[in-house]
Amino acid sequence: MLATPVIERCVPMLAPDSLQRWHQALARAMAACHGAQFAETLIDALASLVPVESVMINLERIGGAPRLLYERGIPAENRELLLQRYFSRGYLLDPFCLAVDQGLPEGFYSLGEIAPDDFFDSQYYKTYYLGAGSVEDCYFMLELDAGQRISISLYNGLSARPFQAEQLQLLRSLAPVILELGRQHWRETGNAEQAQGADFEQQLREAFMSFGEGLLTARELEVCHLLLRGHSAKSSARLLEISSETVRMHRKNLYTKLQIGSQAELFSLFIAWLGGETERAQPVVAHAPAPLPRANGDSPRRSA
Repeated sequence: MLATPVIERCVPMLAPDSLQRWHQALARAMAACHGAQFAETLIDALASLVPVESVMINLERIGGAPRLLYERGIPAENRELLLQRYFSRGYLLDPFCLAVDQGLPEGFYSLGEIAPDDFFDSQYYKTYYLGAGSVEDCYFMLELDAGQRISISLYNGLSARPFQAEQLQLLRSLAPVILELGRQHWRETGNAEQAQGADFEQQLREAFMSFGEGLLTARELEVCHLLLRGHSAKSSARLLEISSETVRMHRKNLYTKLQIGSQAELFSLFIAWLGGETERAQPVVAHAPAPLPRANGDSPRRSA
């Protein structure tokens, strides 16, 4: 007799009334496809199954800044942080944007599946997640073409519980229909939103990579970038193929050169420098920050 197969990922069973609400809401979203109310009705359908406090739908472009297409539920006190600072420069350290740049396949993802190992202890998480009223988020990500994606980000904030495992499983099971429905609606969006400000965005990314040039060694720069993105010494060591102790040595050296004492200070210095706000920053051309000055005539050099 054949053994009964074990299903490792069981989707929670919905009560008949919940299933009916979902089907009714999904039907409304399908009817609104290509219309102005599509995003609203699609999120209503998802919210009929799981609690969702706030939502952002973005056009994600490999090598470019995300473009906000739709949002709701963002508290008034957090709008400046999310809708101005995040989209002007904060996205450069966002683990989801970085994963998109690295070729993340379309699908459904929780933040914990994407973020580096120390991300939830990082100053970036405290600023752009906790500081904006969110403790956790998850994403539907659909591919429009080779260089552009649509992300549907669902957030639960400080006034709600984080997404439960069963809720994430349920959302993941909906991915095929959500992605295809979204593709039908947004398939022309990538063409309509082509690279406005592409030159500035390229300058911004180049500025990120040059943060600390002329002051830090090449290896210290690599460690600095990984620390800003939320990697631990162990994770950085694995990526750079050096020991954790060597990473800690470089971290200590770069902190000394930048005259800071913590990852929080490093993050604050980077964000201020990127915005051209530090006293040490020189006048810039086309909004690209100037490099930090050399310290005691030091020049970049490769170290182990």
